Formats: sequence, C-alpha cells, structure tokens
Amino acid sequence: MYPLSHAGEATGTVRRVSGIELDDFGSLVERPDAGVRRDSRERWQRLVRPAGGLGKPAELADWLSAVQGQVPARPISRPRLLVFAGDHGVAALGVSVNPAGSAVVLARAAIDGTAALNILARQYGAQVRIIDMALDCDPAELPADVTAHRVRRGSGRLDIEDALTREEAEQAFRTGMALADEEADTGTDLVLLGDLSVGGTTTAAVLIAALCGTDASVVTGRGSGIDDLAWMRKCAAIRDGLRRARPVLGDQLALLAAVGGADIAATTGFLLQAAVRKLPVVLDGVVSAACALVAQRVAFRAPDWWLAGHASGEAGQAKALDRISLEPLVDQSIASGGGTGALLALPLIQAAAALSAELPELPDLSAPAAEEEKPAEPTAD
Repeated sequence: MYPLSHAGEATGTVRRVSGIELDDFGSLVERPDAGVRRDSRERWQRLVRPAGGLGKPAELADWLSAVQGQVPARPISRPRLLVFAGDHGVAALGVSVNPAGSAVVLARAAIDGTAALNILARQYGAQVRIIDMALDCDPAELPADVTAHRVRRGSGRLDIEDALTREEAEQAFRTGMALADEEADTGTDLVLLGDLSVGGTTTAAVLIAALCGTDASVVTGRGSGIDDLAWMRKCAAIRDGLRRARPVLGDQLALLAAVGGADIAATTGFLLQAAVRKLPVVLDGVVSAACALVAQRVAFRAPDWWLAGHASGEAGQAKALDRISLEPLVDQSIASGGGTGALLALPLIQAAAALSAELPELPDLSAPAAEEEKPAEPTAD
C-alpha cells in the first residue's frame, strides 16, 4: 500500500521509483465505519442510565469502535509512543532557550529512560521508540536502532534556504510510511506521536501559518519558554519562512522540503500511511498538529483516524486543530513535547475502551416485574 509513482527508467528488472504520488492517498484513506459507530452509540442506551451519563469516554469508545470496526471496542493492549527527533537549522537564530543542535541531549534522556515521557509511558504501559531523523550529532553517539533511519545531520535554515532537498524529503516521508506499516504489522493498536527537536515549534508555526493563511504573529508561541526578545526573533523567522513556503503550497512534498525537516516529513508520512492502514493515532503538541495539517491537505479523510491528545497552549496548535476539526482530550498546560501530552490522554482512551468492553447490559425497567409466587393455601383434610 505505497502510493508511489513508478515512472522512470528501468534498469534490468529493477524499476527506479521517481517519486511519491500523494494523490493516491485520497482514494486509499477510507473513513472509519460509520455504521459501527452508530451501533456503539445505540448500545450505550442499554449500558448506562441516564443516557449520555458517561459523556466523553462514551464518545471516545464510539470512535474506537469505528476505527477498530467492532462493537464493543477492544481494550487498548499494545500502545506505542513513537518519537521523531531532529534539529532544525532555524534554531541558530536564537528562537529557543536550547542551543542550536542540542536536541541530542533530549534524545539521550529519552533513550536512557529518564525523561518525563519515559515515566508516563511506564505508568500507562506504553512502549517507547525514539527515531533519529536529523539530529545534529555523530550517529555513533547513539544506539544503532535509534539512528537507523537518519536522513541527514540537522536541517537547513528555513528562513534563507531549503530545510531539505526534494530527495531527502521523499526519503523521510517514505520512512514514516514504512514505520506505520511496521507498527500495524506488529500489532500496535494505538500510536502516540511525539517529537524531540530544537527549533521544531518555529518550523511547525511556518507550516501552520502558510496552510491557514495567517500572519506569523498569530501562530508564534513561546515554545521552549522563550522571553520577549526571542519571541520577536522567532516571529521574524516565521515571516521569512512564510515567504519561502507560500509559492509551494500546492505541492506538499516541496513544502516539507522548503520549510519542514526530516522529522516533520517523516511524521507526515507516518500519519498518512497509518490512516491507510486503519491504525489510530494520538497527536501530541504543535509539531504533530502541523504535520497533521499537511497530511489533511493530502487526504481529507485522514483526520478521522486521529485524536488530539492535549492542548499545549501554543496558538499554532489551536489554529491547526481547529482547521482539522479535532478537540484536545485534556488540557494540562504541557509544553515539554516528546509525547508527554499524548501520554496523559492515554488513560482516558484506555478507560473508554474498558467501559465499552466490560459494562454489562442493564435490565429493562420498562417491563412489568414478575409477581412473586405466593405460598400455597393449606387445604382441609
């Protein structure tokens, strides 16, 4: 299920793939089963009184039933947190409290199991996978399984140059697709998306502003906790990025190459292929929201397979989620990235699945109660 264009020269028996045919996703991505969702909604009438008494968890269970294709929903047994990591060249402009090229420090903590995301993943039973797409470090510094998919070291400065070449964007996009297939094939039943980057929220803001047609100031947030001066530098960088993004809005791969990054392109490819494979995904913060916005431009039905885990407080995230009609499940002011916000939503999703699977049907109170059998009257001898 790879939407690829096979035009190009054939050498022997090997055909060179010249590019990714994004238009194919529009037909490959189907909507979750609306009939199953309706059956799930009607079933709650036999499980809970008053009707609607379980509120949001019941709505989540309806969504789970639809994406799983069955009623009741199956319990979530194999959740996985996928964290795409990369450094962004725009960080050199001082748009983050973290130094440019230092995302490897964040990645090492996650690899060592000491980051907040690891603690929450252990608490809620989610496996963690860190994927280095473009960290600015020697790959020998990290485990081979982490760096196996790396496209390049860091990315270009989006305000003055392309973040990636077209070939690098395609490679990263394909990597995301392949990882979605891998997770679907190995039995993962819910993916939580995370990102570890320096400069990533600036990149995300450029994509969101470009796709939503807004000014930079509308989507420029505090990211890693920057002060006012850094905010102004960030806003200026986003404006410069927008001038480079707008001419290529009609070509999503060109857009990802111009102002994205390998981690952004891989996440976008993952989201689209996960929708093709009917694998539900929980978005995290502004970075995954930006990728989701790009993916929606490719396949308008894809957001039906995603949930928004949390509200990060970033204006860009709110703008993107509104555009793709997703409402955050929780709002705990989490801005640390790495999938921590998505992980905080996981217990709510697990609870919804468990309630759907385990609640027994209620007795029918409208039926007349059976009369108790009276003891027999004594008879005369």
